[in-house]
This record gives sequence, C-alpha cells and structure tokens, in this order.
Amino acid sequence: MIPRVHKRGSRTVGLIFYLYEPGRCEEHTDPHLVAAWDAFAPDPGRHPDATYADLAQLLDQPVDALSPSRRLDQHVWHLSVRAAPDDPYLTDEQWADIARRMVAGTGIAPDGDDAACRWAAVRHADDHIHIIATLVREDGRRPRLNNDVARAQAEARLLEAEYGLRKLNPGDGTAAKRPTSAERHKAQRAGRERTAREELREAVRGASAGAASTDEFFDRLAADGLLIRKRIAPSGDLLGYKVALPGDRNKDDEPVFYAGSTLAPDLSLPRIRERWSLQATAASEGGSETAQPTLPPVTHPAFARRRAAAATWQALLIIDHGDDGTAAAQIAAAGEVLDALARTSAAHTRAELRQAALVFERASRSHVRAVRGHDHALRQAAHDLVHSGPALSRGEDGATTAMVIDMAVFLAITAANWHAKRHHSQQAAAAQQAAEHLRTAYQAAAAHPIAALCRRGQRLAPRMRQRQADLLHQALPELAERIQAEPGWLALAATLADARQAGHDPAALLAEASRRRELDTATSISDVLVWRLRRSAHLPAAPENPQATSARDGRRTPTPTPTTPPAAKAANHPGRPH
Repeated sequence: MIPRVHKRGSRTVGLIFYLYEPGRCEEHTDPHLVAAWDAFAPDPGRHPDATYADLAQLLDQPVDALSPSRRLDQHVWHLSVRAAPDDPYLTDEQWADIARRMVAGTGIAPDGDDAACRWAAVRHADDHIHIIATLVREDGRRPRLNNDVARAQAEARLLEAEYGLRKLNPGDGTAAKRPTSAERHKAQRAGRERTAREELREAVRGASAGAASTDEFFDRLAADGLLIRKRIAPSGDLLGYKVALPGDRNKDDEPVFYAGSTLAPDLSLPRIRERWSLQATAASEGGSETAQPTLPPVTHPAFARRRAAAATWQALLIIDHGDDGTAAAQIAAAGEVLDALARTSAAHTRAELRQAALVFERASRSHVRAVRGHDHALRQAAHDLVHSGPALSRGEDGATTAMVIDMAVFLAITAANWHAKRHHSQQAAAAQQAAEHLRTAYQAAAAHPIAALCRRGQRLAPRMRQRQADLLHQALPELAERIQAEPGWLALAATLADARQAGHDPAALLAEASRRRELDTATSISDVLVWRLRRSAHLPAAPENPQATSARDGRRTPTPTPTTPPAAKAANHPGRPH
C-alpha cells in the first residue's frame, strides 16, 4: 500500500473538481465518496442534486469561520492511498476503513475526537482513493500534523498486515522523486512508455558515469541529444544545470527543464562534482591509504571489462570489511559501473543490464554519506568502459562481459546484504532485484564463451580431465561433487589446464578463489570459478585457439597471448594477492 501526501493547496473546490471529473485521459471511473467526517456529507458522484460546491462549502466551514488574519493560505490537505498492482480488489467498505485509519493515524481526525478536521475520501478507480481535508478543526485550532508522511507510511504497514496485502518496504527519504500523475498522463498522450523525468534521470546518470570533468559531463549530455541550460553566477562560476527532452514542451511550446537535483538527490551539480574532485585528490595523493594508481589508458572493450571485474572484486572486500562511509562510496560507484555497462554492452545483454542499472539506482543512496575518493577504482572502471566503446557479443569482448557481470552479481548481493543489516529496506530490495536482472544478463553473455570452454574441456585427454578432478577434490572437497555435476565443469577443467600451462599453481588459485568469497550460494559454482581463475591468472577469457591445452596432451600448444598490459596487471591489484 502506497500512501502519498501531496503538496497542500488553497482551493478546496478545485481539488474536488479534479477528483470527480473524468480526468484528462478518462482515467477516472465512477467517482464517489467512500467515507467522510459526516455520514450525510453530499456525494456529487452518487446524488444528482449534490454539487462540487456543496461538498467544498461544508469542508471549508471551519476555515471560513476564522477571521481573515487567522486563515491559512494553504489549508487543503491531500493524501492518496494506492494498492500495489498485485494486491486483491478492495471493496468500498474496506477503502472506507482504510480512509478512517489514515486520517486518524496522520492526526487529521484522531479516534474519538469530535472536534477534528473535516475530511472526505473519494474513490475514482479500483486501486486507490484520495482523501481531502481542511486544516482547521471544529474548535478553530490547527491539527497536529508533525511528520504526517512517516505516520501515513507506518499506518500503511499495519494495514498491509491486517488486510493481507503486499508488504512494501518503507522509505527513508532518499529516493528519487516519482513522476506526478500529470507527468504520467502527459507521457501516455505522447505515446511514451516513460515520463520525461524518468528518461532524463537515466540519461543524466549515464552521462555522469565515470565522467572526470564538467566538460565531459556536459559533452555527454549534448551527445545524447538533451537540451542543457546552465546556471551561471555573476562571477562566471557554474552553479547548476537543467536538462530537457527536445520533444517535451509545455502549453507555450517551450521545453520543460528539470534541475539535476529534482531528478535525484545525487544528480545535483555539487554532488556530481564531489566525485570528480575527491577522485582527483585520491589519485594524486600517492601516499594516501585509499589512493589508487593512475592506470594506463584503455582502448579496447575487453581490457576495460577486465579492469572493471578487478575493481568489482576489490569493492566486494571493501564493502565487507570497510567502514560505512567507504562501503557506501563503493555501492554508489557500482551504480556508475552498471550504467556504463548498459551503455556499452552488446544488444543481447543490453536490455537486462539497463534494467539492472535502473533498479540499482535506488540502492546507490541512503542516509549513510558516501566518503568519496575511496571509490576511485570503480569510477575509473566506469570511465574506461565508456571510453573503450561498444563491446562485441563474441570473442574476448563477449567473454569479458560475462566475467564482469558475474562479479557484478556478487556485488549487488553484497550491497543488498549491507543495506539489509542497516535496515535500508528499499535499498536492499532494489539491490536484490538488480542481482536478478544481472543473472539473466549473465546467462545471455556467458552462453557462448562457457560452451566454447566446455568443448575445449571435452577435448582434454581423459587422464588430464581426471587430473583436474583430483585437483578439485583436493582443493574443494565439500563442493567437488556438486561442481562436477554442473554443466560448466568441463569449462573449469579447461581453465585449470590453461592455468597450469601458463605457469600457475591451479591448486593455489582454487584455494584463493574459494577463500576470498563464499561459493555455495552461487547458481553455478563452476562458472564463478572459471571467471575468477581466468581473471586472477590473466588468462584469455575466450582463447582464440580452441586446441589450446596442455603440452602433455600431444596437441599444439600456442604461446599464451597476454590480455592485460604488465603495468595494468600490477595496477589492478596494488600490493594485494590475486
């Protein structure tokens, strides 16, 4: 159940007119009262002799009884209460009970208070009601409406339990502003699936992902086709910005601009600049505990995805073991990586990655203030993803996309657990939802490279496959049988053979991969180990030669091709073991 306290108004009859009229898109059907302060209140929807003015006049009587000097300019209180899409149908009697509970819980009309405010509840759709009240009590005093938004939410949680409705997660005031009904109806009339506010929010988040300067940020907005209006101080300093969609215009045929801060709290220019200034500080302070070395420029999508996977792996450890401010910064920067992945990935994964980025946006903010500068590695990864350009669906691009998405699934789950421990219900739910979209994207991205590795594993000599199985039982005795029963086991066997051929100790790699992060909750443990081992051992994610195996097989053994420049290898994990 979703209660929403709307902006207060000054014209009671104007709001009544809106509630009873058909609406701009004929969306209001059978408008009528379900409850009111007085059982005999006139209902313009059901009684032909009742008018909007009659109902408004009665609601306004306590207001009109005051002297002009004591009257409030904004005396009309408005609360909408909406059922969730999958909730059962509620009768008029049930909605009437909900309305009475809401006006009592918010302080409009407490139970047993005969001098409370006047109010009325109108139903004009199956799934919601509107409650209108005037903010003067019968005794001439004003109601106590301190924190009415939170009190409405608390009452909604009780009603959900009593009526068996879907339990929604309470908010904490850090969510982006939802589109208004006028914005939704305008989008419907224009044939758009989403409102201008939602489209602009996604575009601005994408443009800010990994951006390193104001110029780069605005260049990206312009490249996306947005209209930009900058707010300049008399001194010439840039103070803020607004953006608009070219086709979104008001009644005067002028573009409708939205300030960044009205799209989301973290999209104001000062908040975006925090990322750049503190990232630059962290990168320049070579002796700082949180400083990260400046990596060589990335020119290939596969390199960018490898770096993103490495940065994501380190972020997991920081969220698990760092303080709250540092962890919050990692989670916020993870949203930028998802935005960048959605912008640059191939078509077969783009839709799910886009949905993951959209829902994870809610998980990227809470009342825990992110300590910027600690997120340099992830922000650099987002920057590299954008600047390396679109990735192909096959080859090393496609395989490293699967690698980084696999890491991103764990990062989303880690973020969900972090938020849940701090009772950030909406953020935890959003991160879990993002993880589901990422799992779907992973299946699409990994299908071809895992199948190719499985074919290579199938071509291993039986003696070599048994050697890898023995190694698995030695390193992971509790999980070995489960892993061997998975479809990806042969891909893991091929990876272990590749690691040995490249001069690594496969047993040590397996032990390290399993020790640094739990495995038993993974959908496919073998897939997870494939990507962890290929990343940490710097093996090609999608070896070009399908016959690359151990020399003991008697097959051709090509010279391994490095996938990451030596300088970048060292920089990916400064001072840390793989």
